[in-house]
Amino acid sequence: MRLLAYFPICLLATACQKPVSEPAPVTGSSYYYPPQTGDAWETVSPAQLNWNTAKLNDAIAYAQQRNTYGLIILHKGRIVIENYWNNWTATTRYPIASAGKSVAATLVGIAQTEKKLSINDRTSTHLGVGWTSAPLAKENLITIRHQITMTTGLDELGGPENCTRPECLTYKADAGTRWYYYNSPYRLVLDVLESATKQSIHEYTKSRLADRIGMKNFTWVNYILWLNTRDMARFGLLTLSKGQWNNQPILTDDAYFKAMTTPSNPFNKSYGYLWWLNGQDSFMVPTLTRVIPGALAPSAPPDMISALGAGDKKIYVVPSLDLVVVRHGDDTGAALLGPSSFDEGFWALLKQAMP
Repeated sequence: MRLLAYFPICLLATACQKPVSEPAPVTGSSYYYPPQTGDAWETVSPAQLNWNTAKLNDAIAYAQQRNTYGLIILHKGRIVIENYWNNWTATTRYPIASAGKSVAATLVGIAQTEKKLSINDRTSTHLGVGWTSAPLAKENLITIRHQITMTTGLDELGGPENCTRPECLTYKADAGTRWYYYNSPYRLVLDVLESATKQSIHEYTKSRLADRIGMKNFTWVNYILWLNTRDMARFGLLTLSKGQWNNQPILTDDAYFKAMTTPSNPFNKSYGYLWWLNGQDSFMVPTLTRVIPGALAPSAPPDMISALGAGDKKIYVVPSLDLVVVRHGDDTGAALLGPSSFDEGFWALLKQAMP
């Protein structure tokens, strides 16, 4: 795809603004949440954060040169930079692939708080006996927790990719004894939610999440969530705020939130409940069964958690820096189904911009 000329869009307080000789300090400012309606969104300039604008532009250029069409950085909820390329705008909606899994994990937590389900429920409680072709005793071992941690033990080679029919879901190992990034059992998490809540996944997302944080332009299509870049940033800000939005609780179960964003299994230490975790001493990736030593993105902050999808859909959440970073667009050219070399390359540049 032909690369477009680099041109950052200026939003009040971006790097295109006239230099600020004495930036107002913002380190003690409170979190900001954009209104649930309208397009207003407060900004903060890189200069106010004492960021190096030239280094920041290097990171922006790195993203733009790799099929990025939407890029947002939030600090305490305020927009530091917002850039669009390839004729995208703030309202351009596009599939976010497996980054939507992290949204699903949040919805599961909300449903558990509402006592619609428990992640310790057998999956068959909601999908019925025989939802797999595994022996009944083995099927009965599988819970929602196993689905959201990629530890169902079902055989990823049991049928065509993404097939959720029982004949495709075959036994390989007892639930909880291996990790493999297998989409089919995840997709059935959405079916579990629909069964437990008696609502479509679209209706439940709208009433419990989207309407409450102002995600105005979403849809689910064949198990895939479509969002624009700003709505991805809203979800990232909700996660940065540990499930609350402007002092209004959205995901109220603190224990669930903590479990969702910390290692969930002994096999892939860099995986929570459908969230990717940086800063661990090893990780596994989609399509592979081996454990790789080191952190997912060594140059990124160790406390970073990420919603990651094929085609390099990224929502990075960094509590220690009060940051949310969103990258939307197409494949950067070096992508796996989730983690990719973009994570390390981009953060190696972005960290140089920050004091």
